Amino acid sequence: MQSDASVTQHCVHVIGASGRSGAALCAALRADGRAVVPLVRNPAAAASLPNARLIDLTGPEAPLRAALADATTIVCTAHARNIPALIAAAPMTAKLICLGSTRKFTRWPDAHGQGVLRGEKALMESGRTGIILHPTMIYGAQGENNVQRLASLLRFMPIVPLPAGGKALVQPIWQGDVTASILAALDKTWHGPKSLVIAGAAPVTYRHFIELVCQAAGLRRRPVLPVPVSILMLLARLTPLLPGVPRIEPTEIRRLLEDKNFDIKPMQDFLGVSPLSLDLGLKRTFS
Repeated sequence: MQSDASVTQHCVHVIGASGRSGAALCAALRADGRAVVPLVRNPAAAASLPNARLIDLTGPEAPLRAALADATTIVCTAHARNIPALIAAAPMTAKLICLGSTRKFTRWPDAHGQGVLRGEKALMESGRTGIILHPTMIYGAQGENNVQRLASLLRFMPIVPLPAGGKALVQPIWQGDVTASILAALDKTWHGPKSLVIAGAAPVTYRHFIELVCQAAGLRRRPVLPVPVSILMLLARLTPLLPGVPRIEPTEIRRLLEDKNFDIKPMQDFLGVSPLSLDLGLKRTFS
């Protein structure tokens, strides 16, 4: 690791720099010639990242405050539940850009979604200049476990059982568009807190989503079989016992009944980002 003296004052501090979205952002910032201070919890990850600093968002405030003392712009790609700790430790003048999740809209609240809501509430009540970007399902990052995991699962399945036949809507966002949204927020000036959904170009049904993944992954098309959600949730509990089959949580099955479609005009108007279509994003992911 380089000494803090070598880090310029106007660089971007990135919390969660060793994660998928954080790593993609750091790579884009460096490619653009911008200085980065990666902030990570894992010492092994810190050792491999130039200028990295160790932090613990769940630990005492003083060490976190010290790590952020020179920050002017902070991007937090860690879970939004950590936003209250970030607000408490960050300099009052620092602009905050945080990642949330559209899980906050689920009809079946879980720890993930509730943590996003708490983080958003903390930012909005803080009055700080900052934004929480709520992405839909992110795909296309190195090591992501959404469409790649789905493709791995489809290789074992001659048919695809889906609740309600896969009629619910989904609107995944390509990792490159998530990164572009963060970069746009970095370069934009505003005052006060904001919350914004970022999503793919257009919603598709889960049935069509499956077809597009098969096509991009080089798999033959799988027919869809409508199956009651209760049976699928029961079958999901068996996946940990099947060697080579990706694990599926019963809660993931239940959320297949929810429409996850969003208006992207606010994203386009505020950030100036027009996301990729799903078919093009998948082609890039599997190429």
